[in-house]
Amino acid sequence: MGSTSAHNNEGLGRRDLIKRSAALGLIAVPTMSFLSACASGDSGGDEKVDKGKKTEKNPLGVNEGAPLEIVIFDGGFGTKYAEDAKAVYEKTYPKAKIKFSSTQKIRSQLQPRFNGGTPPDLIDNSGAEQMDMGVLVGKKQLTDLTPLLDSPSIDDPSRKVRDTLRPGIVEMGQFDGDPVWIMYYAYTVYGVWYSETALEKLDATYPENWDDMLALCAKAKKKGVAGWTYAGKHPYYLPFSLYPFIAKIGGREVLDKIDNLEPNAWSDPAVKAAFEAYYELFKKGYILKGTPGIDHIQSQTAWTQGKALFIPNGSWVENEAAKTMPADFKLAVGAPSGLDSSDKMPFGTIWASGGEPFIVPKSAKNPDGGMEQLRIMLSEASSKNFTQSVKSLTALNGGTDGIELTPGLRSATAALEKAGDNVVNPRLQDWYVKLQKEQIGVAGLGEMMAGRATPAETIKKIQGFADAAAKDQSIKHYKHQ
Repeated sequence: MGSTSAHNNEGLGRRDLIKRSAALGLIAVPTMSFLSACASGDSGGDEKVDKGKKTEKNPLGVNEGAPLEIVIFDGGFGTKYAEDAKAVYEKTYPKAKIKFSSTQKIRSQLQPRFNGGTPPDLIDNSGAEQMDMGVLVGKKQLTDLTPLLDSPSIDDPSRKVRDTLRPGIVEMGQFDGDPVWIMYYAYTVYGVWYSETALEKLDATYPENWDDMLALCAKAKKKGVAGWTYAGKHPYYLPFSLYPFIAKIGGREVLDKIDNLEPNAWSDPAVKAAFEAYYELFKKGYILKGTPGIDHIQSQTAWTQGKALFIPNGSWVENEAAKTMPADFKLAVGAPSGLDSSDKMPFGTIWASGGEPFIVPKSAKNPDGGMEQLRIMLSEASSKNFTQSVKSLTALNGGTDGIELTPGLRSATAALEKAGDNVVNPRLQDWYVKLQKEQIGVAGLGEMMAGRATPAETIKKIQGFADAAAKDQSIKHYKHQ
């Protein structure tokens, strides 16, 4: 992807690729108060409701008259899809009273309830105030969702729910061993998002290597259009394209070493090459002026207004930016452009994984009801409703038959097909949230892309953060098995 220094990539000869499926979704940064406070709350709540009788139609043994409380993150996907699924639960269990609410302040509203042992029964733990998954799992705050996964699916009772899910979804919810703590409901394709119309105006196609990327950015600059923008206030969006770029250059094992907090993992030549390539965007003036000071909505708006060609993002952007996206925008997503012919993975290598993480707290009063609501959401009807409503795939493997796909969703589906086995699964975002968001993102990449630190300085700083996390005995450590 870039300059002379970025192309200095000897020692990265080809190796056999590890075939493995997709993995991770969005996690947002918690404050340190949550890291300490959430860990304390595993008692003090009311007793759980009595279990119901297991039947063919009620395989989880839901208490049909027990109340159920659901809290949904009100973000890019909205809440209607969850309300529609709630209506199915109410029809199935008409005696149950359901309390349904939504918020963008998941942590600040629910942290006190976790501490007091009275959390809701089902939580969509997403957004900027998302609770730290690693802490929740490490402190045994969550219910194991294995009973849900082993229950019969609604559409075909001869198949277990786990057998209807996309590759990697079950593994994403596992942190250490067999239990599954999280159900990632959405299926997100991350990458470099762009307007086909904007490229057509420049008589260009999406660049497959970094020299072509730089040439296109130079061409756009002459027309008064920036090459890139990003969520400057939330620079942890940058890894959506940067991490698969690193894997493409050096192989997915480079990301595994980073996830495992191995010494000198960030000093790998693939990391150096990727950082220098992205830094070149800054040096050549190809990043939209003012980007470091804008948030995700402002950067998306500038992008949909044609002020920049490319933005690293996830497939929720089609729904989230719909209000400002022109009808003729022709939204599309590209896998990271390659560096050069020495890359170890082919063009098309991409990050795609589960998003919108749902959890059932361990101290919930009605955990069976929470899991049953998830079983309903994983039906084909609910999945199609989600896809049609918010322009995104779900964890259900399929569920798009008969649906007219939107431009972004059609492009994302095509990107997945092109990637095949070359889908990477960086896990920092759910294993070590503070490291990923505050340190690698804000203190590291944010400073580098604003021109306040060089790639070498940034790599050294990030390695220091990773080494400190590896030595921190107050947090639980995870490794690829």
